[in-house]
Amino acid sequence: MTPNLDQTFTALSDATRRAIVARLAQGETTLSDIACPFDMSLTAVSKHVRVLSDAGLVNVVKRGRTRYCQLQAGPMKDAVSWLNHYQEFWEDRFAALSHHLEKDEHE
Repeated sequence: MTPNLDQTFTALSDATRRAIVARLAQGETTLSDIACPFDMSLTAVSKHVRVLSDAGLVNVVKRGRTRYCQLQAGPMKDAVSWLNHYQEFWEDRFAALSHHLEKDEHE
């Protein structure tokens, strides 16, 4: 699972790619439509989409001359599961800190 997790976090580490994922969460769209809000070439956006695709986050399908992109959220689910594993750790740490601060306040 670690190599896939590494690819997921690497792909999502870039703000442009996170914006592309956010756009695709609204539904399938063309590569050209994805590129519209960005101040970069279609080729540059296509490279970002390729990184997302290589990480398994985006599926690109060519219909005629047009490339359509769809979000594949499975790898993000794995990342969330990994992060949630540490949620209990942090909740315990914050509870201990709160207990410590309350104890000092009453002394």
